[in-house]
Amino acid sequence: MNDITKNLVLQGLPGCMPGLERVAALAAPQRLVRVSDTALRCEGVSDTDALRQTIEAAATAERLDATWLNRTLSMADFRLVAMDMDSTLITIECIDEIADMQGLKPQVAEITEAAMRGELDFAASLRRRVALLKGLDASALERVYDERLDLSPGAENMLKAVQAAGLKTLLVSGGFTYFTERLKTRLGLDYTHANSLEIVDGKLTGEVLGGIVDAEVKKETVESVCAAMGIRPSQAIVMGDGANDLKMMGISGLSVAFRAKPVVRAQADVALNYVGLDGVLNLLR
Repeated sequence: MNDITKNLVLQGLPGCMPGLERVAALAAPQRLVRVSDTALRCEGVSDTDALRQTIEAAATAERLDATWLNRTLSMADFRLVAMDMDSTLITIECIDEIADMQGLKPQVAEITEAAMRGELDFAASLRRRVALLKGLDASALERVYDERLDLSPGAENMLKAVQAAGLKTLLVSGGFTYFTERLKTRLGLDYTHANSLEIVDGKLTGEVLGGIVDAEVKKETVESVCAAMGIRPSQAIVMGDGANDLKMMGISGLSVAFRAKPVVRAQADVALNYVGLDGVLNLLR
């Protein structure tokens, strides 16, 4: 019999409190703390495989996120928040929307989805997708930013809270600098790193300038920013949704899978499937 106890944080969307209370009752915590109107912390919960399965099934039925914590986490434990961009900080995959301007969204989106599941080499798949954009007017990038790019739910609340607490922010993306630089200015981000699309005479050439920001480069970027800040990677919170985020998530002190692919949810410390990005705040005292 496993007699280890842990804390369990349950959270959901507005109006979820009855569901939270039903699932919390199944956990039989030693102490129940109301974190907010949409989150409960169950302290001293017996950590058994059987109970985890019960909680997972009940939470899914109630559309709640359940996070088991080995220790109490505080905002003060961290100095950096590193984020993927596409389908993490923002709701879209920019390359798919750019491709839509070329009438090629289904073909490009299929490759993107396979790459995010980890089924294709990311660098090769990106070059293949970008090649399909050859000849597209560069104004398509502006249209995507202005007309289709939305921040993910909770993104602004999360960023305001971590910035107010003094944490630095890094946006590291296998997407494109056109978007990361604009988001850096708009959101007051500290660092960004992404791929550069080649543009000649106002048209996309179908090429990427320089090396590709793939999983290894993402990890190296987090490491280099941490080194520049004089902190350890364990003092970073890293958020992502695709297989190319796993390496940088793996070196972090807290890895957050946001509405992520199954392979990512399985390896992350935290999986947020229903709540917004600000759900991470309910995990930090």
